[in-house]
Amino acid sequence: MTDRKAELAANLAQVEERIAASCAAAGRERDDVTLVVVTKTYPASDVRILHELGVRHVAENRDQDAAPKATACADLSLTWHFVGQLQTNKVRSVTSYADIVQSVDRPKLVTALSTAAVRGERELGCLIQVALDAESGERGERGGVAPDGVEELADAIAGAPGLRLGGLMTVAPLAGEYAGRQRAAFERLMEIASRMRSAHPAANMVSAGMSGDLEDAVAAGATHVRVGTAVLGVRPRLG
Repeated sequence: MTDRKAELAANLAQVEERIAASCAAAGRERDDVTLVVVTKTYPASDVRILHELGVRHVAENRDQDAAPKATACADLSLTWHFVGQLQTNKVRSVTSYADIVQSVDRPKLVTALSTAAVRGERELGCLIQVALDAESGERGERGGVAPDGVEELADAIAGAPGLRLGGLMTVAPLAGEYAGRQRAAFERLMEIASRMRSAHPAANMVSAGMSGDLEDAVAAGATHVRVGTAVLGVRPRLG
């Protein structure tokens, strides 16, 4: 085993222990929570090692990095998640490799994703990114739609050809009433998700929690946690 593979295996084991312990504490089955490893800034060689170690869900946030990496790993059985803020001019590229876009936050993006998915003869899973720090009608600092905009966006995705409404995603806010209160933020997301499911019962994915707060996300009921640093190490500085 190479040094890098041994390092990633040890890190994965620690993250697995944290998820399993959190599930046990919350009275949940371990299989209820999917680990998505955020591989941004790391090379395709790391993605290959992760696949060897059993990882099947990986996430990227920049198309210019993700597209060539996905191509280099096209022979692997992976589910690719796109988690970054997405400009419409990148949509065609992203829909060529992403299986799930977790950062849908405006009607214009829904239209663009639908057009590209139909053109590429693909079905694309979509999560609505909810900004718990956004006022009505606004977007969050790190993207996302205000909570009162979720219903309209959910209906738009559900009615768009080539798209499948998967559920909701959030990033713990750095400002506003939920700043520093990750558990409360994730519980609020679960309330919004529950309300949305009354109209869209199949949209049961809830993506929340990262390396520093995955326990809070699991306790609140998240179905997916997005973990990067705890698996891959501290990220190299970009630029």
